[in-house]
Amino acid sequence: MVRIVMDSAGDLPPEWVTDYDIDVIPINILFGNRSYQQGIDISDEDFYLLADGKGVVPKTSQPSPQQFIDFYKRIAQLGDTILSLHISSKLSGTFESAVIAARELKDQLHIIPFDSGCGSAALGYICREARIMERAGASVQLIMDRLDFIRRNVTIILTLDTLEYALKSGRVKALQAALVSLLNVKPIIVLRDGALDMADMVRTRRRALDRLVDSIRQRVGERLVNVAVVHARDIESAQTLLEVVRKTLNCREIVMTNLSVSVAANLGPGTVGIVAYPVEEG
Repeated sequence: MVRIVMDSAGDLPPEWVTDYDIDVIPINILFGNRSYQQGIDISDEDFYLLADGKGVVPKTSQPSPQQFIDFYKRIAQLGDTILSLHISSKLSGTFESAVIAARELKDQLHIIPFDSGCGSAALGYICREARIMERAGASVQLIMDRLDFIRRNVTIILTLDTLEYALKSGRVKALQAALVSLLNVKPIIVLRDGALDMADMVRTRRRALDRLVDSIRQRVGERLVNVAVVHARDIESAQTLLEVVRKTLNCREIVMTNLSVSVAANLGPGTVGIVAYPVEEG
């Protein structure tokens, strides 16, 4: 049997977990000395309530190799194949933990760790595509080739509403030096080679949302794409963005999801973004 695993830095509509039989290993969320597992003992709403109530910026840590070992043993049986698909190794040590666990269990399970080079809804789409192909009878190699294509062609672009989280987390390259004295701007963040980098900055939220659409349109053009609009507790902006994107891009499918709180912990509430990748090669 083929099991598909992703970490909770990926975003996907809740029903995909069941419909496509995806197992999610939680990222650890740290508030001071207290550790929570995303989706296990802390919900999205709990996360934001804690962040608001404590007035502190939470931290995240990847699942340990032992957490992966225990997780793999729980979901799989001897001889199963596990496609373990994870957030970019340039943003988290999660992939490395998976690699260590796979090495430890090599005599029991066939585990294939995959560095997605991305995260958020791109990771959710990758997991769904893997399951659809597996159910259609595709070989593991064909599935991995497709995932590599998505990794090389996905576009992720975000705008942050506050800089407090990103400045303290250090997840966005060059953000500290460029913006520490300009806290009233709205940065535009893009995924480049598996890392987040600042592409632009604008003065208002409205301009930032417009810039997201313009940038994604320049990158994908008229190609048929799968798209996700993601948000961290700003459903109003996300819904507005969804309708504009639906009219602007050549979408085969478009979904809206909550931004994983393990990502929101590093970028902050109010983050809104667009994820897109071409459906076909060429």
